[in-house]
Amino acid sequence: MIRVTTFAGTRVAVFGLGGSGLASASALLAGGADVIGWDDDADVVAKATSAGVPTADLHDTDWSRVAALVLAPGVPLTHPAPHWSACLARAAGVEVIGDVELFCRERRRETSEAPFVAITGTNGKSTTTALVAHLLRCAGCDAQVGGNIGTAILSLEPPGPARIHVIEASSYQIDLAPTLDPSVGVLINLSADHLDRHGTMGAYAAVKERLVAGVQDDGTAIIGVDDAWCAAAADRIASAGKRVVRVSARHPLRDGVYAEKEKITQAAGGSRTPVACLAGIGSLRGVHNAQNAACAAAAALALGLTAASIEKGLNSFPGLAHRMEQVGRKGRVLFVNDSKATNADSAAQALACFSGIYWIAGGKPKSGGIASLAPFFPRMCKAYLIGEAAADFAGQIGGKVPYVIAGTLDRAVDLAAHDAEASNAEEPVVLLSPACASFDQYRNFEVRGDAFRALVQAIPGVTGVY
Repeated sequence: MIRVTTFAGTRVAVFGLGGSGLASASALLAGGADVIGWDDDADVVAKATSAGVPTADLHDTDWSRVAALVLAPGVPLTHPAPHWSACLARAAGVEVIGDVELFCRERRRETSEAPFVAITGTNGKSTTTALVAHLLRCAGCDAQVGGNIGTAILSLEPPGPARIHVIEASSYQIDLAPTLDPSVGVLINLSADHLDRHGTMGAYAAVKERLVAGVQDDGTAIIGVDDAWCAAAADRIASAGKRVVRVSARHPLRDGVYAEKEKITQAAGGSRTPVACLAGIGSLRGVHNAQNAACAAAAALALGLTAASIEKGLNSFPGLAHRMEQVGRKGRVLFVNDSKATNADSAAQALACFSGIYWIAGGKPKSGGIASLAPFFPRMCKAYLIGEAAADFAGQIGGKVPYVIAGTLDRAVDLAAHDAEASNAEEPVVLLSPACASFDQYRNFEVRGDAFRALVQAIPGVTGVY
């Protein structure tokens, strides 16, 4: 745990006592703050109280005595309307911050030279975060990984000159971190997302840009320039005097890092230096993963890793659980868990990487359905439809792809495995890429992906993927 001493001797309110909120409260208490925690869920309050966090209804708090409100990232800050706790804090002139901001302040106070990599983007930030940490660990570095990817940032080990924090930051977390100042900041890409939280695409993009705009004066901003929003951000930040490394997975660059024909290259002033080759790395298939890998390689180079070390790490990267995760093989048949694909755009990234696909799709539907996936139908041998969306998906597929309404995941896996084994395809792929939320049958996409993995690994003759 990271002790937060920057609020020692002062009162701090913490609203939202889930994982990151509890970690924030505990870190503040350990650092000598007077903490008051609260949540709109009485059961969550009771759990926090039993864990030793002082709790009291913040409606009744004397806000003139509060130094800061630490807000959990999922609690609305501005849109669709500010949460009542944020309104009370602002009315009293109390700053509203989050756990990433607490980390930043503690790092500056104790050891500002400690390496800190912060990563964001609309798509690919979890894979890129996991990949940067993997490259560092393969090179023998002490890499602490957390933030939006899973472990709350304040639950990690404290910063130090020989320890590198690799943190995934959502737009919600950046919004609550006004002095975010990584030594290496990574912005992968931008497209419309979370507009219910930020109001407009411009506001959303501005929040994301803050992560790379705030890099330390001697730091590096790494920015994917394959979309107009990020390309403009790179120009602005470079004009402000920060060191910017542009990254592309679409075209070569004169200066920066780019992926082309499965090769990652570093360019400077017209010269070209090979960094790594992605050919044959199953966990990094597709253009989207080439962008992730190029951003991760750029971050690793900024931290002093060699090209040889980066290539070695890329080749051993196991991939992110539930995102194009290769969970088993039986003869020619490959089984891939892409449960994290909870909408059509995300599923498209996996479908673009394979042919001979036996596609398991469905769940709790999202707006738009799968009409946008029609260009990938020729890659499919058959579809196995599950959950609430099954009948609607069957209608959208029509006569373009053979399908069966399997209903449940276990039946879909059984049917797909049987059909794939009988296929004439060179490498048949049983792909769970649902293009749907999981909530009709599973608590979350992780539970759904775990269920798929277990079903596959229970098939006689299935082995690991090497």
